[in-house]
Amino acid sequence: MNDQPEPPRMRRPPPGGQPNRQPGGEPYRPPQAWSAEPGQQQRRYMPTPGQEPLRGRPGYAPRQEPQPVPPQDRHRRPAGAPPGPPPQRPRPRSDSGGPPRRPAAAAQPTPRRKRKPRRVLRIVLVIVLVLLIMPVALMFYYDAKLHRVDALSDYPGRVGDTPGTTWLIVGTDSRADLSQEDKDKLATGDSDGSRTDTIMMAHIPTTGKPMLISVPRDLYVPIPGQGSHKINSAFNTGGPRLLVQTVEQFSGVHIDHYIEIGFGGFDKVVDGVGGVEMCLDQALRDPKAGLRLPKGCQTLDGAQALGLVRTRAFANADLERVVNQRKFFSALMSKVTSPSVLLNPFKLIPFANGAVNAVTVDEGDHLWNLAWLALRLRNPVTTTVPAAGDEITDDGDSLMPGDDTSKFFEYVSRGVEVPEELLSDSGGSTIGG
Repeated sequence: MNDQPEPPRMRRPPPGGQPNRQPGGEPYRPPQAWSAEPGQQQRRYMPTPGQEPLRGRPGYAPRQEPQPVPPQDRHRRPAGAPPGPPPQRPRPRSDSGGPPRRPAAAAQPTPRRKRKPRRVLRIVLVIVLVLLIMPVALMFYYDAKLHRVDALSDYPGRVGDTPGTTWLIVGTDSRADLSQEDKDKLATGDSDGSRTDTIMMAHIPTTGKPMLISVPRDLYVPIPGQGSHKINSAFNTGGPRLLVQTVEQFSGVHIDHYIEIGFGGFDKVVDGVGGVEMCLDQALRDPKAGLRLPKGCQTLDGAQALGLVRTRAFANADLERVVNQRKFFSALMSKVTSPSVLLNPFKLIPFANGAVNAVTVDEGDHLWNLAWLALRLRNPVTTTVPAAGDEITDDGDSLMPGDDTSKFFEYVSRGVEVPEELLSDSGGSTIGG
């Protein structure tokens, strides 16, 4: 065993061959641990009495690991510490030395918006749009299906515009659109052609109540190019244009609109609105018109209504029929414009279907013109053109115009109210007011 001390181990010279030296010329000595510094006593691990010494070299110190602090002890004050707020963790500072940065807030889930009110609003808007668009679309659809005829063409010497608005309403016995089954059901017969059973003027003045004026078909008037005849022969001879010209030149009133109502579809118009209520002062029987009605108030269906406006089974024949026609027409307009029809598509659409089949208008007239007329004729003044009396002519028993006839149309053409003494219901009617 060699007792000689081990020679000191030489340090490997740095690259370049010369050892590092301090500025004073002394060789460079690397720093040592505090316990190895000259003049310091080396620390050794000394076990306490009863503790087993650590294995290994002398002076070995065990490695110390940081232990987590229990949550309940994190803000516990040390014994003897003065009262005050708990110690706070130092806030981190930015790398550039600026003010401390706030820790990033944890991302919070975005609350889901309530979409139910928006959905309800969209549904309401869709319903409103449908309610607004559908009536307009239906009006244009049915307007395109209307039958039209050139009835208001200009002619030499035509009467100029007169105050207010005047319609010429013509009811014909045309059976062109009726099947044989319909003819049998409505008791219309099989006559060909088209003749006028009804001539009325609906006058809407600038002031005052509207007027529904019946023109008796036997009224003996001058017909352009034909001489003097019963006024209904103008339609039989020259159609709507000649009838309009005859009425304008005889009355001096300018006709602004034309509407013609035939047998075909008339019953569907009445049935579409659920019938029309009328009050009869006496029972009516007319086999030719297929009419059999009891006395009293009742709702007339399409076939019964057609029989009522056709029958002349009265003492005054046609004079009483025109009264019935006016009152029924006014009642029909009142029913058509009621909320029970306008707001009920199950009545409004069947009525429109029947109307476009039964009605013929001038080329310049539209469905909205008819709607405006119906609104204005809910409660009109009803009368018959006054006449001087009956007279036998080449056309048979005719109704002759007189001075009251000229005065009556003078008031109408000027757009002023007609005096009551010129208004007449021609001796009353079987229909109650």
